[in-house]
Amino acid sequence: MSTREDIERLIDATASGDRAAFAQLYQFTSAKLFGTVLRILKTEAETEEAVQEIYIKVWRNADRYRAGGYSPMTWLITIARNHAIDRLRARRAGSGGMDEADTLPDTTPGPEALAIATSDRGRIVACFARLPMDRAEAVRRAYLEGETYAELAARFEVPLNTMRTWLRRSLQKLKECLSE
Repeated sequence: MSTREDIERLIDATASGDRAAFAQLYQFTSAKLFGTVLRILKTEAETEEAVQEIYIKVWRNADRYRAGGYSPMTWLITIARNHAIDRLRARRAGSGGMDEADTLPDTTPGPEALAIATSDRGRIVACFARLPMDRAEAVRRAYLEGETYAELAARFEVPLNTMRTWLRRSLQKLKECLSE
C-alpha cells in the first residue's frame, strides 16, 4: 500500500512526463478506480475501457493536481466518478428502443463486484439510514445513478438551490458518519 505522499509524488512526476512514475501510479491506484467505476457502469468491459480513458485524463491533467489540498485519491476518484457518470448519461441519452434490448450486456455483478460492494457496505448503509429518506434517495440518484441536480429538483418537487443544499449537507453528514 502506498501513502498519500507517495501518490502525490507520483502525480507530480507524471505531470513532468515521467512514464515510470505514471506506471507506478497506475499500479497503486487502478484497483480502487476500477471498483469506483464498476459500481457506476455495472459492466466490466465498459469499466475497463473507461479506466483507460480516465488514466489518459490523469496523464494529461496531472499538472492540475495541487499537493496539500484534497487527498490525491480523492482527486483521482473524482475524475473517475465524473467520467463514469458522463458515460452513463451518454448511454442513457443514446438509448434505443426494444431492438437494442437483445444487445444489452448482463448487469449481474460478478465475484469481484460483489467483493467490492460488501467491503464497506455495512457502514455506508448505517450512515445512509441516519439521513432523511428523501435526502438519502437524492444522494443515491445523484452520485450513483448520475441524475442531474435539475432532474432531482423536478423529481422531489423542490427548487434547484434547495436540491443543491440537500446534497451538500447530506454529503457532509455522510462524511462525518463514515469518519467516526
